[in-house]
Parts: sequence; C-alpha cells; structure tokens
Amino acid sequence: MAKSRVRRIGILTGGGDCPGLNAVIRGVTKPAQDYGMTVYGIIDGFEGLVEGRARELNDTDVSGILARGGTILGSSNKGDPFHWPVEVGKKIEIQDKAEAAIKNYQTWNLDALIAIGGDGTMHICNKLSQMGLNIVGVPKTIDNDLDATDVTFGHDSAVYVVMMALDRLHTTASSHHRVIVCEVMGRYAGWIALHGGIAGGADIILIPEIPFSWQKIYDKIHKRQLMGKKFSLVCVAEGAKAQGEEIVVKETDIKRTDPIQLGGIGALVAKNIEKNTGRETRVTVLGHLQRGGSPTPYDRILSTKFGAFAIELVSHGKFGRMVALKGNEIKNVRIEDAIGKQKLVKPDNQAVFAAKAVGISFGV
Repeated sequence: MAKSRVRRIGILTGGGDCPGLNAVIRGVTKPAQDYGMTVYGIIDGFEGLVEGRARELNDTDVSGILARGGTILGSSNKGDPFHWPVEVGKKIEIQDKAEAAIKNYQTWNLDALIAIGGDGTMHICNKLSQMGLNIVGVPKTIDNDLDATDVTFGHDSAVYVVMMALDRLHTTASSHHRVIVCEVMGRYAGWIALHGGIAGGADIILIPEIPFSWQKIYDKIHKRQLMGKKFSLVCVAEGAKAQGEEIVVKETDIKRTDPIQLGGIGALVAKNIEKNTGRETRVTVLGHLQRGGSPTPYDRILSTKFGAFAIELVSHGKFGRMVALKGNEIKNVRIEDAIGKQKLVKPDNQAVFAAKAVGISFGV
C-alpha cells in the first residue's frame, strides 16, 4: 500500500445518528496508519468543526465499535456552519460560521476531511468544498433518499426495526381484533414505510409519493372484515398525506436548516379510521427506535466498504467526491451531482408493484 501525501485527515458524523456510523469510522481509522495518515475525530459533527473540538483517533479507539449503534464522535443536526443559530437577547439570530470552520481545519493542519451524513451534510460539504476544503463525503441516512447511491447505510437497519415492530403489532392486533397504525420515519421519501411495510406484512402502506384517499383506506378495512379478517395493520410514513391535503407538521425549529419537524399523521389516520369504520384503532409511533441499536449485517458490511473506500479516495487526492453504491460495486460521484435531487419512490417502482400484487393497499 503506497504512502499518501495526505498526512492528517479529519472525520465527522453530521445530521441524525443511525446504525453503521461507527463502522465507517472504524473503516477509515484502522487502515490510516498503512497510508501514513493521522486521523482526527471531530466531535459533534459540524458543531465541533466550528467550535474547534476534536481528538486524535487510533486503532484502540475504534476496536470493538463495529456492532455499536450511534457514533462515538457524537453528532448534531443543528450544526450547519452556514445556518448557525446564535442567541441575541431573547431572539435567535442565524449567522454564517463557515470561516470559523475553515480556520479550525487549517489550525489542525488537516489535509482532508471525511464527512459522513445525509442530504444536509452533503450540501454543507459541497459549499465547504467550493471554499477550498478537501472533502470526501460518505452517504448516511435511514431515509435512503440520496439519488446518487443505490442504498445508504442505516436504511436496512431502520427497515429491520419496522419489520420487527409490525411482527409484534400483528399479534396484538389479531388478538384484540383492532386496526393498528404504525407511524415510521422517512420525511419526504417513503422507502422505510414501503420496505418495512412489505417485510412486516402491512395491509395498507401510506407514503408521501402516493397521496391517499381516505375512502380507499376505509374500503380496504371493510373488505378485510368481510373476508373474515378482524384486524388490519397500517404502515404510514411521517410525510404521507391525503389527496388535496397538506403534510402534518409537529413543530418548527428555526435552529435547524430544515425547520419543519414532521409527526402526527399516524394519530390522524387512526382517528379517522376509528371514526369512519367503527373499528377500534390504536397508533404506535416508532420514532427514534428506527435510528438506534446495532446495525444489521448488511449495514455493517456496506459501512465498512464505504469507510475503506473513502480513505482510498483521500489517499489519491480525489476530493469533492462522495462514495456511492452502484450495483454491487463501491464507486464515487461528484458531491454536487449527489445532491441534485432526492431519490423518491416512483409509483411504478417494482416494490410498489410487488406490494400491490400481494394485496397491499396504498390508499388509491
């Protein structure tokens, strides 16, 4: 393995946490000495880059973390250097702290930065790259909504949680002859609800990309009742909405780059089902359960591949790039191309077709 001209690299985890982050950190840090590199773990994502918080990582630091969820470095989804909230009196003022981030990058004598994160993190990476920082991105999001990669790590683990939850809800729904609604994450992309719903045997799946009809939901539940099936499972993405209606917003937080926090569609769906079908209905919101815990074997392998390939790109001076899964191979794409558009579920997607084939309703 040839020595690299790059000697000091930083690594950070931005945005929401998910299973597999530690596997990437391990995949970068373990081979670092073979490349003649020193790795600095930046604490709490871009917050640490702006505030100057980092520590050196070595082989001992990353030993045994493959199976651990979350991130040993900490993360933050409120640390956008270009959208930095500062309390001024009793108000929150948004400031640009990009220069502080660049100054710390230079103070630490970093030759490159590996940033692990989702769509928001990649947007920040693109801006910092244009300002002169040598950056390689690693795509992470349970939502699986980055178009430039076939799959993002963390998604499979989230789907597994949804599947296991639906398996358990299935038995209690059957026992009490209830309708149970399970609200899952995904924001504007329905991949978690789609894949988790199929794997968990949901009877109805509601996703943002396919606005649903209330009456079609009621009809599906009535039809199942006529067939002697006394319960139903509904898997609904937090960004799902009825035809002609808006998404349900839980609250807004101007400290975040995207201030809208979704949540509440599950309760609304449950309320309307009970009111219009007369069936006893309950709702379960999985929330951060989908982000926590140990990564699945698939995510452990993918994360390790991503980390090892990221340091390979750094060693060859290929910056402004993001690692990506294309088929069965790890490739790299330009970060600016990676953030061009979200990867959303198309109504003619093969998974949607398969779900309909086995009788799952999308409320249309």
